[in-house]
Amino acid sequence: MNRRIWLCADDYGISPGVNHAIRDLIAKGRLNATSVMVVGHAIGRDEVAALQDVASASQRCAIGLHVTLTAPFRPLTMHFRPADGGMFLSLPTMLQHGFVRRLDREIVQSEIAAQFAAFRDLFGRAPDFADGHQHTQLFPVVRDAFIAATAAHAPGAWVRQGGRNRPLLKRLNSPKALLLDALSRQFRKRAARANVTFNTAFAGAYDFMRKPDFAALMQQFLHGLPEGGLVMCHPGFVDETLEGLDPLTTQREHEHAFLASEHFPPLLAANKVTLA
Repeated sequence: MNRRIWLCADDYGISPGVNHAIRDLIAKGRLNATSVMVVGHAIGRDEVAALQDVASASQRCAIGLHVTLTAPFRPLTMHFRPADGGMFLSLPTMLQHGFVRRLDREIVQSEIAAQFAAFRDLFGRAPDFADGHQHTQLFPVVRDAFIAATAAHAPGAWVRQGGRNRPLLKRLNSPKALLLDALSRQFRKRAARANVTFNTAFAGAYDFMRKPDFAALMQQFLHGLPEGGLVMCHPGFVDETLEGLDPLTTQREHEHAFLASEHFPPLLAANKVTLA
């Protein structure tokens, strides 16, 4: 029997080009989840309505909240601290502050709650799931605030963990995978204690700057991924908005091209995987 997995496109709302690419793949049946940045630069009512229309026409597409806590985006809550020039901290600084416990859980939780409220205002309902931009939901301090906010504001939602049960030798050449595994162990324990469900396994992280062959990467992601596992992806079309916000640009177009191609469905079939 085929294993049912999630293929989730992150960053809906970051730019019009990314939104267009994600909707295109949902319409083609090549995605079954996307997570929305409510602090993004392209998340107006028209973009939300377009996503709702294409998702409702698909067999199954979950829409989640992409909690965002890093620069160059700005918090929704005026009192959020620490901040830099009115923006969130950079990813490395946010991670460091989490490890040395320089984040205030109540302040972080208030910001996450505000993003849940913004999602409900835009979509008229709570998200199906929640995850974090640049994996911030896994960081110390943030993870407790994230799980508590999800349980309070979207009690039926599941959350994304970033660990995968793979032999240690296969992870040693990927420091990012090792870090995600380590952070996810604590995240899973806390989510379980709060009775918040999560994906069984995770794949999709890679070095975007090296511009590798995404088809070959997808084969690696799917191989051995268990039932209920999740593959993260970042398809998109490059536009000026994206170029001004994120270093991940042309690789998004490579991801979209493969996922939209005739080669992707046979790869799912060969790995005995289907989109849930």
